Amino acid sequence: MASSVPLVDLGPWFEGTAEGKAAVAARIDEALRDSGFLLITGHGVPAGLRSATREHARRFFALPDATKEKYAVSVGGRGWLPPGVEANGYAEGTETPPDLKESYSAGADDTVGVGEIDAFWFQPNVFPAEIPELADTAREYMRRMRLLSDELLTIFATALGVESDHFTRHTGHPTYTFNINRYPPMTAVGTPEAGQFRIGPHTDFGTVTVLDRQAGVGGLQVCDSDGVWEDAPFDADAFTVNIGDLMARWTGDRWRSTRHRVLPPDASAPDEDLVSLIFFYETDHDAKITSLGPPIGRTRYPEVVASVYLKEKLDAITIT
Repeated sequence: MASSVPLVDLGPWFEGTAEGKAAVAARIDEALRDSGFLLITGHGVPAGLRSATREHARRFFALPDATKEKYAVSVGGRGWLPPGVEANGYAEGTETPPDLKESYSAGADDTVGVGEIDAFWFQPNVFPAEIPELADTAREYMRRMRLLSDELLTIFATALGVESDHFTRHTGHPTYTFNINRYPPMTAVGTPEAGQFRIGPHTDFGTVTVLDRQAGVGGLQVCDSDGVWEDAPFDADAFTVNIGDLMARWTGDRWRSTRHRVLPPDASAPDEDLVSLIFFYETDHDAKITSLGPPIGRTRYPEVVASVYLKEKLDAITIT
């Protein structure tokens, strides 16, 4: 059966012809209405940067827990998220065992000068002294991801027939998070508990997510419009892209913020050890998200302030 997640080449968009831009925007509109997910090629992000970031992160994850503990933080912090601190299923109100993963988290750190805002949304990034190369590659990766995400938001605006900066006028000083997730093998974590995943079923919270992942038996699944879970297709050159709850609200549910999950390690591949690079893009912390009603959207949500909405979601998935 064909996947509901399409592959879109961004090349014609960057080539700059009106016809090429219109075609890419139309395909993305269709993908986000039907699936909420798509794969993109022609994005211009060097493969070497992706592989180097993953390699340096693997070196960190291979350090003894006692060393990694120096960098331990809770959800929303900058540093190491140890196993057992996060359960994404809680965002849906489902109490599940902790997600079977560990992460290294970085993000926006250009402060706005408001203490309570800077203390959470623009915390200083902390990188491990033991793996000095990770800092440079992670910073460059985030820089490239921000550029790509803003380009996607511009394509989104074109797809909706609104002004090209309809979204990016709210990303002049954005919040974002870069999580490097390691999904350890079954040989390390043992047999998963009932209802336990590498990442439990959830929707993302922000505007757009850009994911660089590895193929695996215990990999990404997407819930299609009929409520059926399907394996997400994989292309080594492509990023997997999906929208989050804020963008769904912004478009009045024209586009789907789609449930997805990462399957637990499987006995058929007990040594499978995967690392994903996940960039969660949002908006300016004080952006007011107002739905695009009919005829663009299908409904109107109450206006929300981005950071207030997002913080409630992050608190929901934190295991204390």
